[in-house]
Amino acid sequence: MTDQTTPRPVIEARDLKTHFQGRTGIFNALAGAKPAVARAVDGVSLSINAREIVGLVGESGCGKSTLGMSLVRMYQPTSGQISFDGDDITHVEGRRLKAYRRQAQIIFQDPYSSLNPRLTIGQI
Repeated sequence: MTDQTTPRPVIEARDLKTHFQGRTGIFNALAGAKPAVARAVDGVSLSINAREIVGLVGESGCGKSTLGMSLVRMYQPTSGQISFDGDDITHVEGRRLKAYRRQAQIIFQDPYSSLNPRLTIGQI
């Protein structure tokens, strides 16, 4: 009989949001205008199991790097939850955050060195 247990995700994000507050000029501030909010990551949920390789693909400026930086807590998420090996690390600080960052890794890829811009994905 084989063991059919479902693997527990190594990293999991639930409804993750990372928003950045824009600046307001002096005249807009005096007029009571609220600064614009950039919703770089807005409601992302994902699970990554051990030995799984995940690639984030999308247009420039769509939030790929911000999502990665939020998952390793280089950016503090606005809301949502991040779990690593079953532990909620969304708000950890200090030594626990350092320990987590030692175990988490992002590899940024230069698309110009890996893809020919004259070819579509279907042609590769």
